[in-house]
Amino acid sequence: MLHLQASPFAPGHGRGVLRRSGAPDSLLILAQRELGPILPPCAGLMVVDGAPFSHPMLRLLGLGIPTVLVSAEQAARLPLGAEAVLDGATGLITDAGPDAWQAPPPPPPGAPVVSADGTAVELRASVGSAAGAAWAVAQGAAAIGLVRSEFLLSAHGAPPDAAYFETALAALCEAAQPLPVTVRLVDIAADKRPPWLQPLPGLGGALGLQGARLYASEPVQSVFRAELAALDTLAKAYRLGVLVPYVVALDELLHWRNEIARRLTATLPVGVMAEAPAAVLAMSEWLEAVDFLALGCNDLMQCLFAADRDLPELSGFLDPYAPVLHRFLWQAAVATGSRLARVQVCGLLPQLPGVLPVLLGMGYRAFSVDPAWIPYLAQTVRRTDVAAAVALAEQVCGARRPAEVRALLGLP
Repeated sequence: MLHLQASPFAPGHGRGVLRRSGAPDSLLILAQRELGPILPPCAGLMVVDGAPFSHPMLRLLGLGIPTVLVSAEQAARLPLGAEAVLDGATGLITDAGPDAWQAPPPPPPGAPVVSADGTAVELRASVGSAAGAAWAVAQGAAAIGLVRSEFLLSAHGAPPDAAYFETALAALCEAAQPLPVTVRLVDIAADKRPPWLQPLPGLGGALGLQGARLYASEPVQSVFRAELAALDTLAKAYRLGVLVPYVVALDELLHWRNEIARRLTATLPVGVMAEAPAAVLAMSEWLEAVDFLALGCNDLMQCLFAADRDLPELSGFLDPYAPVLHRFLWQAAVATGSRLARVQVCGLLPQLPGVLPVLLGMGYRAFSVDPAWIPYLAQTVRRTDVAAAVALAEQVCGARRPAEVRALLGLP
């Protein structure tokens, strides 16, 4: 009898034959290094010893393929050639049986979800394409909280101009109607280097050149300005916001805020990504200078734990149930005070089992997540008494070890 508890990653229900190579009826068992830009058609994925916060894994979220993470020991126990059922939302892999699975219904799009005690929570969507925006509407997103505009870049090898951005972003905004759309300006990093950008010294991980740190030099500077020009034009027809990636210092924030204001004729909300500990601890001060802030948990965690999130060998250090992480996030929430309403939590963290109620207990009320998770998170919000979640957050922050946090959250 097959009954294996893996780690959930991408929700959905997959039924197929356990295999190591692709076929449309497969539940594929792959190592992270085998994840390429194009995956063979399959009914579900099991990634062996994957690093959940890594870019290769995060790209899987937009594919609509039910996915779980398994250890090498668990993978060895999977009977190749047998038929099985995979639940990406719970992580359960079982013998194929009656198919009575049903996803929770999506909430109405464009509106907050209300908790058990009447607290309004916005579940926004992070997307990288027009198709992703349309999916977000169908899944009940309150807004498009983050457009990964670097994924819209042309593939023909030339830096995109304003006309290219205008066409790509207009298609995305149309697909997102009637939701407001926040566009993160092009966010280039080592693993997201477009073909028109030559390798650069220092283009590396969180401690190197990425995001806004590249905006002052060509050709990224021209791309940055072209995207702003396109947004200025599109602002006449759509509700748009602008988000600057990877800002660390207040002077840097003020510089890019002023540069954006100088180049836009339209009045758009301007925000910044806080993705390093120094930025998160300065959120209250920064919100005096910008309209909103997006807390980027994926990069924040790798900075906080000094572990490259793309390396499976270090994934154990990026533990989402580490008490110190939750103490840090609560410290930031308390320091931000009433301005916390203008903070949006982004990244994988809110999607993980048991974490959303803890963040609600800390006072966070807006989240930008993968569209596939919105119906599941809406269900969690509706079942959560936020007053009780405050006590849960206190217990989590008072724990000493991740195992204690998992026990508090009822996790295996």
